[in-house]
Amino acid sequence: MKAFLLAAGMGSRLKPITDTTPKCLVEIGGHPMLDWWAKLFIEAGVSEVLINTHYLHEKVHEYIREYNATHRELQWVEVYEERLLGSGGTVRDNWTFVEGEKDFLICYADNLTDMDLGKMIRFHQSHPGELTMGLFHTGVPKQCGIAALDEEGRICEFVEKPENPKSNLANAGVYVARASIRELLKEQEILDFGKDVLPQLIGRMYGYPIEAYFIDIGTMENYRKAREDWKYDYYKDTFSR
Repeated sequence: MKAFLLAAGMGSRLKPITDTTPKCLVEIGGHPMLDWWAKLFIEAGVSEVLINTHYLHEKVHEYIREYNATHRELQWVEVYEERLLGSGGTVRDNWTFVEGEKDFLICYADNLTDMDLGKMIRFHQSHPGELTMGLFHTGVPKQCGIAALDEEGRICEFVEKPENPKSNLANAGVYVARASIRELLKEQEILDFGKDVLPQLIGRMYGYPIEAYFIDIGTMENYRKAREDWKYDYYKDTFSR
């Protein structure tokens, strides 16, 4: 299993922290975010991760160099984007990375979670849809991409920041995709998954509600909350809140 980890964002809402530290390397529980993602990937049987970089890419490059030199279970492949391509554009322009793969993960690096990615992968493999979207319960559905599910768990509606939300199940930015999505990755300057790709998959993708801890650390308020919540002992592999 391979994975894309999207990490090239500027992190402007986390300034001044991100003046010197890229968002994917801010610390939670004494470890950079990429450590937590590496742990999840290894537990799920992922062996190789393509990470896109842009802002403060030199620091991410150094992390990857040191990680790859000292770990064997997981290896990072870095792709520097001189100009941002959008979440869908990164997958499209690096399609050779997953050439020959039946399924693969696409994840956003600014999410903090202890979810079981392996369980989500198994759910994906149990249904005929082209993509599985991780979903979390949000208290502010008007600020998120919101999915409505039918009785079989298929996503029958997906709307970005709806005025009248039909549920509180929000797009978590964690996907398991089949190779067939390649035909949906159009050639345009910036291709965004939420705006350009997912609407084409209505009725052809399934929702996976995440029952584990999940938070987007992209705002200062959420970052502070995550630091207060996250009491995970990395070395003893235990978690308590």
